[in-house]
Amino acid sequence: MTEVAGPGAGAANGAVQPLDEPPRLNAWNLLGRLLAAPPDEAVLELLAGLDAAQVGGDNLLGAAWEMLAKAAAGTSPAALEEEYQDLFIGVGRGELMPYGSWYLTGFLMEQPLARLRDELRMLGFARREGVSEPEDHAAALCDVMAMISAADDAAVPVEVQSGFFSRHIAPWMGRFFRDMQQAPSARFYRAVGQLGEQYVALEGQYLGAPVKVSGSGQRPSVGMA
Repeated sequence: MTEVAGPGAGAANGAVQPLDEPPRLNAWNLLGRLLAAPPDEAVLELLAGLDAAQVGGDNLLGAAWEMLAKAAAGTSPAALEEEYQDLFIGVGRGELMPYGSWYLTGFLMEQPLARLRDELRMLGFARREGVSEPEDHAAALCDVMAMISAADDAAVPVEVQSGFFSRHIAPWMGRFFRDMQQAPSARFYRAVGQLGEQYVALEGQYLGAPVKVSGSGQRPSVGMA
């Protein structure tokens, strides 16, 4: 079984795939890496050198890649450590809650997580030992999408990819990325949110699974489990 679960589980120990990787694999892998931990100097250099037109095209996705490249060129690992802390960790909780259960129910560790775990087992994924984050963390779900959309002989059928996406990503991740763009501490991650929103919407079109972007995950703290 493939080990997954927990931010960055499938992101090659924190590395980002080369830009000549298949576009879907690369984008999901990158989003998983940026949501799992703040990028280091090597990742920032890679992002700052992006040719947005080549990677994303002359459209909203291309504009999002360009914004990310500019944001990467204008920040540092030290600044991103603080930004990531404020956004995703905080004191008690961060400004964002990157969990499917939270967006779908207002609580952590709820039924959406149980259904996700069942489906991951059916797909052949096992929880990685020592990981404390639940499997419905946005980074872990991006890692899963990267692995099941890999363009090789063992690729998961598109129909299965579409079903997984429609059940576990489309109902909430677009809203999460939109909330990221509006978070008070987001600077570099505002560009990550823009890229995430545009890419997830495009992926939804490709897979025939419309992405929900209305509403917000900024729920009152009483909803926490």
